[in-house]
Amino acid sequence: MTFDWLMKIVTENWPMFIRGAGITMLISIVGTILGFIIGLIIGGIRTIPLPERGAKRVFLRAIRAIFSTYIEIFRGTPMIVQAMVIFYGSALAFGADMDRLYAAFLIVSINTGAYMAEIVRGGILSIDKGQYEAAQAIGMNHFRTMFHIVLPQAIRNVIPSIGNQFVINIKDTSVLNVISVSELFFQTKSIAGNNFRYFESFFVACVLYLIMTITVSRILAYIEKKLDGPENYAQIVVEAPEDMYRKNVSQ
Repeated sequence: MTFDWLMKIVTENWPMFIRGAGITMLISIVGTILGFIIGLIIGGIRTIPLPERGAKRVFLRAIRAIFSTYIEIFRGTPMIVQAMVIFYGSALAFGADMDRLYAAFLIVSINTGAYMAEIVRGGILSIDKGQYEAAQAIGMNHFRTMFHIVLPQAIRNVIPSIGNQFVINIKDTSVLNVISVSELFFQTKSIAGNNFRYFESFFVACVLYLIMTITVSRILAYIEKKLDGPENYAQIVVEAPEDMYRKNVSQ
């Protein structure tokens, strides 16, 4: 009987399931990309060396304090609470009439940005300090050093963490049903409310979430492997000068 209901639910409601899965993926992709951009900016600014004294030092310390507060707030509170405060709170406090989908983009982006900021900062700090010193020795300023030398390596190092955050976002979009965003969980809840078959309905949703997260994980693992390059590199043997001299003399 359960299998029959399962097939019946899929057959009758597959457009709603697909629509919900599509909205979930759209929010996750946009939120992860925008969150990464936010994290890249904040992480880069937070790693700028502080001058010994002067107005620039005061300005950077103030900016760092603001960013640290943002990170602590959005990492220390649940996304479901953030969604309620941003969507309903802004409507009550400022009379803002936000589109639910755009509100979802905003909520996921700023939440992801708080985590990405720490991920990027950790990636930047993992780069050997000798590379900074070498860049300064050839006359590169901090911005050029970050853009040309540090960030490409840091981003490569944090790709697994970015992929992990992407997978988390796919699952965490389910909390957006509290502001009536028609993602997968919201659509499944509507289907289950119509047929009163909660187990079968949410079993289908579970399978769809697994398909999305596993697919994304495999794609990111493939990208990471491609960035690593081939497993076996051709070795180039460089002869010592004295060996080269002896070989030339013998010839």
